[in-house]
Amino acid sequence: MSSNSTRKFTNTAVLAVQTEDATRVVTSDDFDDALEATYQRVGLRRGLLERLAGIRERRWWADRVTFVDGAAMAGAKAISESGVDPASIGLMVNTSVSRRYLEPSTAVAVHHALGLPRSCQNFDVTNACLGFVNGMELAAAMIDSGMVDHALVVNGEDSRPVQERTVERLNRPNTVSKDVLAQFATLTLGSGAVAMVLGRADRHPEGHRLVGSASRAGSEHHELCLGDNQEMRTDLKGLLDAGLALSEDLWADAADEFDWARGMDRYVVHQVSKVHTQAMCDRFSIDPALVPTTFPTRGNLGPASVPFTLAGQQDSLVGGDRVLLMGIGSGLNASCLEIAW
Repeated sequence: MSSNSTRKFTNTAVLAVQTEDATRVVTSDDFDDALEATYQRVGLRRGLLERLAGIRERRWWADRVTFVDGAAMAGAKAISESGVDPASIGLMVNTSVSRRYLEPSTAVAVHHALGLPRSCQNFDVTNACLGFVNGMELAAAMIDSGMVDHALVVNGEDSRPVQERTVERLNRPNTVSKDVLAQFATLTLGSGAVAMVLGRADRHPEGHRLVGSASRAGSEHHELCLGDNQEMRTDLKGLLDAGLALSEDLWADAADEFDWARGMDRYVVHQVSKVHTQAMCDRFSIDPALVPTTFPTRGNLGPASVPFTLAGQQDSLVGGDRVLLMGIGSGLNASCLEIAW
């Protein structure tokens, strides 16, 4: 570790990253249909979600399939692809925002579903949409230190409950236009799952090495986005402006340790909207062709969005490519993590 805000990894590699798609497609037109009467009454036009956010559709889990099931299915795929013996996994971190209970942790349900050994430590790490990147950093620290040989980071998200409640609430007769706009971001969310296996690079030359990461906190903005299982309210412009400023400070902090400004082969940014993606590209002079997107058809998958998007890029990446994961979570916290593919 070179400072409190930047860190280098010495012996950790990504061995596999796999996704599990939710199967029920919910289009933005579906939400427009459900809110048609409210839109007309408060003076808003259809098409806000697609026109402003660039999101055509997102997904919900099928009936009787939970986000825990999704995380476990993605985890099983990642373990199988990695070739790692499940008995050698010493750490499992669940990073889901979605949760049914305050306790126990969601991690214990995923651990049980996967049949991981009793020796595998497991717990939740939650940090809004940044959780998965934080889970990777924590796993890397434990692998580099020799505490564990292999780690599994999982995430499963379920946007259906809060979106159904939001539509019901916005259709009440006392709703005004500012209520719709404050809860607009809720309807951009999506459901899905992802999992990643990490291991010791010296034992897995086929893996993709974690190079280092940088982070920065802007916790004075912790009230810009507030959510629970019932409702999420967001100051969209305030969150975007504060997030960009925080990311710019992070970039400056990292300049002495990392040469990211020279350019990367792929930038995997948190998937929020077309406005957010374009703003990130403009602020950091990034070629949009190097920024893959999943939000148009999956929405904002929360902490799953960065690794989910990375998983879709695996076939187009080649050895030696430099990949930068760029995550941000309401609160605000931001991190960038470099992988040498």
